[in-house]
Amino acid sequence: MATDEEARAQVVESLLCRFFDDEMRPELIRDLKLAGPVFEGFGPVPGVPMGREFDTREDAAEAGVHRPLQAGICGTEEHGAESIVVSGGYEDDEDHGDVIIYTGQGGRDERTGQQVRDQELTRGNAALVTSMTAGIPVRVVRGWEGDPAHSPTKGYRYDGLFRVEDYWSEIGRSGYLVWRYRLTQLPETRHNEPPRPQLPTIPRQPQGHEAPARATTTTQRVVRSTAVADYVKRIHDYTCQVCGIRLATPTGAYAEAAHIRGLGRPHSGPDVAANVLCLCPNHHTLFDFGMLRIDDDLTVIDRAGDTVLGRLRESEAHEVGRQFLAYHRAHHAQRGSVSAGEGK
Repeated sequence: MATDEEARAQVVESLLCRFFDDEMRPELIRDLKLAGPVFEGFGPVPGVPMGREFDTREDAAEAGVHRPLQAGICGTEEHGAESIVVSGGYEDDEDHGDVIIYTGQGGRDERTGQQVRDQELTRGNAALVTSMTAGIPVRVVRGWEGDPAHSPTKGYRYDGLFRVEDYWSEIGRSGYLVWRYRLTQLPETRHNEPPRPQLPTIPRQPQGHEAPARATTTTQRVVRSTAVADYVKRIHDYTCQVCGIRLATPTGAYAEAAHIRGLGRPHSGPDVAANVLCLCPNHHTLFDFGMLRIDDDLTVIDRAGDTVLGRLRESEAHEVGRQFLAYHRAHHAQRGSVSAGEGK
C-alpha cells in the first residue's frame, strides 16, 4: 500500500502530465522532490551564516537556503523570489562579486543547455520582478561551475542577501530574448567600504565624472558622487521637480536624488548634475519603475493612465540632459510598464 507521501507524489505527477508539456515536466517534477527543508521563507536562514558551504544541491535544500533541486530561482510571481543559484548555467550571466547580472530561467534545451527559444516573464522570472517592486531581499547561492573569481572550488556556497535593483530584456548571445536582472549585495554584507566624501558647504556645481570612479573590493562597483546629488537637491531647495512638494522633517527638508540614466550596469550613466533629478520619494519610485515619462520639452506623463501631470521644473543652475531623458524613455518602453501582480 502506498504511503500518503507516495500517493501525493502520484497525484502531482499525474497533474503535471495533464497540464505541462514534455519539456517542462521533468524539471517541475525534480523541483517538487524537496528534502524536507527546515526553513521556508525570505531573508536570512536561521542558523546558516553567510559563507556556509554545501556539498550538493540537496544539502542546500535541506538547510532551506535554496529549496528547489533543479530550478535556479525559488519563488512565485505573487510573493517574490526567495533565492537564486548562480552556477554558470546561462551563458549571459555576469558575476562581479557584489554585483550580479543574472539571466532569467527558461528557453534552454534540456540536453545541451543551449538557449533555443525566447524566455518569458513568468514563473521565477516574474518572481524576481516582484522582489524588486516589493523590496524583498534574495538569497544568493553560488555553485562551483560559476565564475572562478567568485565561486567555490566545489559544491555550493551561501553568499548572503542581494537586492534586485533593475530588470530588462535583451537579445542574448544565442540570438534569443532573455530577461536579465541586476542584483546588488546588501550594504551590511559588504566589506572595506570606502568613506563617503564630505558634503560641500557652498552649492557650487561640482564637475562630476563622465565615467564614474570605481573602487576595488572583491570586484568593481560604481562610487556615487554625494556632492552631485547634494548639489541638485539644494539647487531645488529639496522640492520635487514633478509635483512641487517640499517635505519637512525634524532634521530639515528631505528629497531624493534620482539618476535618470542609472550608474550601474547595464546603463553605465555618468554621475553628473544633468543626469540627476530632485524628486519626492513617491515620484522617485515611479520614475525608477518607468511609470513616469519625461519628454524633451519636459512634459511629465503618468504612464499608468497616459495623463499629463505638468512640466518638470528646471533651474538655470541645473539643466536636465535631454539625452538622458531619451535613454530613460527608450529603456522603459522596451521593458513595458507592468506592475507587480499583473502578469510580469
